[in-house]
Amino acid sequence: MKICYLDAFSGISGDMAVGALMDAGAPAGDVLDALRSLDTGARYEVEKTARRGITASKFRVHLEDAPRKHRHLAHILAMIDAAPLGPRAKSNASAVFEKLGHAEAKVHGVPIEKVHFHEVGAADSIADIVGACVALDLMGVEEVHISAINVGSGTVETEHGTLPVPAPATAGLLTGIPVYARGPAMELTTPTGAALAATLASSFGPLPAMRIASIGHGAGDRDFPQHANVLRALIGERSSARLDANQEATLVSVIEANIDDSSPQVLGYALDRLMEAGALDVSLSPIQMKKNRPGSLLRVIAKPEDQERLAQVIFAETSTLGLRMHAAERRVEERRIEEVETPWGPVRGKVGGKVSGPGLFAPEYEDCRAIAERTRIPLRQVLAAAEDAYRKTK
Repeated sequence: MKICYLDAFSGISGDMAVGALMDAGAPAGDVLDALRSLDTGARYEVEKTARRGITASKFRVHLEDAPRKHRHLAHILAMIDAAPLGPRAKSNASAVFEKLGHAEAKVHGVPIEKVHFHEVGAADSIADIVGACVALDLMGVEEVHISAINVGSGTVETEHGTLPVPAPATAGLLTGIPVYARGPAMELTTPTGAALAATLASSFGPLPAMRIASIGHGAGDRDFPQHANVLRALIGERSSARLDANQEATLVSVIEANIDDSSPQVLGYALDRLMEAGALDVSLSPIQMKKNRPGSLLRVIAKPEDQERLAQVIFAETSTLGLRMHAAERRVEERRIEEVETPWGPVRGKVGGKVSGPGLFAPEYEDCRAIAERTRIPLRQVLAAAEDAYRKTK
């Protein structure tokens, strides 16, 4: 599967997305031809530039002879539907505008049919959204993944006056998505960029396991002294990152907290809640903390896309006021599920894919517990019977 990872360490805007995808290999001529078919009256170009020494592509929309129009969603969707674009590019571009329309309608408290798209409905933003969707389609990208998004800080000037960053529509679009603020006090993520991210991304977090085929950088308007103002696009094939025939490496997020003022009952309940919420593993370890106080180290292993949701569970269910998060590589032994027959019924179990001989059989605890509770036979006897049944099949 071909995937795209967008590294939004300097935010994301529509023109940065188009520039990054062209820089990563999307055929610029075909993208620009698709945009001209929209007949917005604008002129388009892409040029090579640099931001803090990083070569990047800058996508520009020239509107000298095309007045900025305020358009309704229905008009924009009709423009996209009438253009000779691929069906997936049409569907994605329409979905982005619909999400953007709902966000604007919610902010202004009006029905979506009444929303005037102001800046986002102008020819340049139509070009940004359609251009990004066409570029992804031309490259055959099937999934988009995005890092946590740098939204910037401070204020931004809009047609509605001075607004805080992220602007209301941008903040609404990024609800539930991991964001942060770093760098200059200005808007780094625009409503258009937020709409693209919220609509097209399958996950948010660290780089997924992939074989990188090409890398591109899309330049923002300004060149900051703090960091390269670019959006990075990595294009490649999804990979299981296999190390040998029986192991694979995957990226996980590790969330940790040192806790010395929660009761055992509260911590036990928190572990159950975290597992129910999708954690891959949860553990508690005794530690000695400052002032010689005994405490517990709570450690959660999670899928990167679940990191923020699980962090909120920890804050809600424990007394901690801070968390440590970092990415880690997880080595996973190949495994399969097999079922064996015991004198009291079937039991499932995991079998590891060892190179030499059959792997170990680990009976499923819940299956064995259910038998033990039903028959009043000791759990350890049920576990032993399941293991013996597996050995007899080999």
